[in-house]
Amino acid sequence: MDLLERPRRLRKNAVLRAMVRETRVSKSSLIYPVFVREGKGIEEPIPSLPGQTRYSPDTLARELEKVSRAGVPAVMLFGIPEKKDACGSGAWVENGVVQQALRIAKREFPQLCLITDVCLCEYTSHGHCGILNGQEVDNDPTVEVLAKTALSHVQAGADMVAPSDMMDGRVLAIRRLLDQNGFSGTAILSYAVKYASAFYGPFRDAAGSAPSFGDRKGYQMDFHNRREAMREAALDVREGADILMVKPALSYLDVVSDISRAFDVPTAAYSVSGEYAMIKSAAAAGLIDEAAVTCESAVSVFRAGADLLITYYAKELARWIDEGRIG
Repeated sequence: MDLLERPRRLRKNAVLRAMVRETRVSKSSLIYPVFVREGKGIEEPIPSLPGQTRYSPDTLARELEKVSRAGVPAVMLFGIPEKKDACGSGAWVENGVVQQALRIAKREFPQLCLITDVCLCEYTSHGHCGILNGQEVDNDPTVEVLAKTALSHVQAGADMVAPSDMMDGRVLAIRRLLDQNGFSGTAILSYAVKYASAFYGPFRDAAGSAPSFGDRKGYQMDFHNRREAMREAALDVREGADILMVKPALSYLDVVSDISRAFDVPTAAYSVSGEYAMIKSAAAAGLIDEAAVTCESAVSVFRAGADLLITYYAKELARWIDEGRIG
């Protein structure tokens, strides 16, 4: 055949394929979520998230040592308090579970970037992400305590805060309060585009954060909507967000692409608990190759335009990058 163009020439061997690879994946782009439960001596496997564990602040160092050895540069901490109340006051107390964990982590692993989830759902007795007025989450009073929570995290050692509540105006409130208290250099990783998703089920079990009534569709986004994501992201950028997150990841790669193209700040994507659990379940049943599917899924997120990936597979992906499976 008289062909001038033969795309297969550049697929001839592994060296050539790696040389012309369009999407590059680095360990420096990975963030690992960690659950921290109030108490002592806790190292508790999470049945809904096989391979994941709840740690108390005093045992957290064991996991952070593994994360650091793997070459994963950042963790995102989620707190699980011993006691909850209607306003989620455990979220911002000086000696709260996340605040304890931050002090230990900052002292023992100063090289790690410590990011904290800023929300109230783990701390409220009703499981919603804010302060209630009747059966509805009251936006403005919630924003005030979210800002107070973010400040308490930074004062305890957080390098970055990540508000996940989806209240209107919370990025601006956090930015202003941090700046007023001398933390103008602390970045905000905003859950700018967070959908009301069925993929969060295992997380809610792990963190004990399922709402006791109703759902979160009054503040999290409708999964039918794409243009709304651009509006939410633009608002957060104007309010001072340094990084924009899309959550979940795999079912929203179109949105990841839109956000990464439209804004000049980095884009993060959160590969959520349901995505992780589906791969784990299918692999346990012998239906898929866990490593191959995880690598392919992670690359798809970066290929869509993400700069950062929050994933429960961060440690394994770091190893597979070292082994040359992806990169």
